[in-house]
Amino acid sequence: MTLSNATLASLPKTIAAPGYDRSKLTPGIVHIGLGNFHRAHQAVYLDDLFALGEGHDWAILGAGVRAPDVAMRDTLLAQDCLSSVIELAPGAHKARVIGAMIGFIEVQAGNAALIEAMRQPNIRIVSLTVTEGGYYIDPKTGTFSPEHPDIRADAENPAAPNTAFGAIIAALKARRAAGVAPFTVMCCDNVPHNGHVTRDAVVGLCRLSDPELADWIAATVAFPNSMVDRITPATGAREIAMAAEMGLNDKAPVTCEPFRQWVVEDNFPAGRPALEKVGVTFTPHVDKFETMKIRILNGGHAIIAYPGGLADIHFVHEAMEDDLIRAFLNRVLSAEVLPIVPPVPGQDLGDYKALIVERFSNPEVADTVRRLCLDGSNRQPKFIIPSIADRVAAGAPAEGLILLSALWCRYCFGTSESGAVIAPNDPNWDRLVTVSHEAKERPAAWLEMEDIYGALGSNPAVVESFTKALNSIWARGSRVVMGEYLGL
Repeated sequence: MTLSNATLASLPKTIAAPGYDRSKLTPGIVHIGLGNFHRAHQAVYLDDLFALGEGHDWAILGAGVRAPDVAMRDTLLAQDCLSSVIELAPGAHKARVIGAMIGFIEVQAGNAALIEAMRQPNIRIVSLTVTEGGYYIDPKTGTFSPEHPDIRADAENPAAPNTAFGAIIAALKARRAAGVAPFTVMCCDNVPHNGHVTRDAVVGLCRLSDPELADWIAATVAFPNSMVDRITPATGAREIAMAAEMGLNDKAPVTCEPFRQWVVEDNFPAGRPALEKVGVTFTPHVDKFETMKIRILNGGHAIIAYPGGLADIHFVHEAMEDDLIRAFLNRVLSAEVLPIVPPVPGQDLGDYKALIVERFSNPEVADTVRRLCLDGSNRQPKFIIPSIADRVAAGAPAEGLILLSALWCRYCFGTSESGAVIAPNDPNWDRLVTVSHEAKERPAAWLEMEDIYGALGSNPAVVESFTKALNSIWARGSRVVMGEYLGL
């Protein structure tokens, strides 16, 4: 059955349909970046709220600013912007159709249609999932980079910008001129302090062409921080076939784990949907939740990813079935990560770690090791290296975390330990392969990537520990070295 408004009433009884009249929804949110995560997360929470009979003026208008977004727009418009979301619990699949999005703005160079949509008074939130690497952060400073070519191009032509941030600025400028209150900009990407990062990108870009407007945005527009969490694999033939087996002809189904979490700073001057009624946590302590998640979950992903990749393991749950890798994860998290994670209101860190291990072990999700290994040059400085730095600052050992960094270096050599070629898996892959080859003879070369390691790369204790780990991996293999760390 092809998804459409006309077929909703005829869905198989095993598939939940939207529990509200979609024709009565009106848009209140423009969301830029209609990937799987958004449709399994923010859109699901809104779908739950609408089913309570509330917030029907907060429906989503989808948007994109990249050429690949055109294909997603065509796909979703062909099925009336409906998406099937399949939750993959161990031994059980549960499907629902999400109807929270009611339109998809035309994707075009210069973003005129997007700007026009965002300038409308009924749009009170603009949210984003534009990937962790999409915020134009200078890796050397960790702050917004005004020198990126995309940013320079928008600064020179602010009336027809091609980035999401340029479009947001143009819409805010138009609203200000019309006497319309600004919308709230809500980042939903897995980026530390994501509200601050988004604010820096918007204000930083604006300052290049209109400093006075930049000052107004900085003083007036809200950029709440948030922490988002749900494991959501990429969609491929397996996921499309899964939907078909359940009776759905969906060209872009979403699969995900049952668990989801959303923690948001309650800073929405233009109003917001009552998402606390469907499980969203509004708190001033987002940073504490964020640190917990990034250090334990995202850091944990890295801890199993690179030994798994070197061992030619395909799925994440298969890596968790490997006793050595599972023990490595448990030891590094318990001994080196949990002790430096600040307390989180209402959370037991040991219980949270146990939940993470359980989630990683779910075979139904079929998340891939390769996905976890992706973009290490962007993820390691966020998920692993800060933990090493905190351990070093506290005078505490970081042997396991440094060993993990050496495993990443070995992975970036471009071959697994069986000799199989590892296909490029990072925007900076060529550079990483070159430096990894150099590091095989001189391990310190890896740490000299200052944009990734910063001052930590010249710390004598870190250099010594990393050198020992990498030399040992090359001499005796990763499994032997991990076993030694574990005392086996």
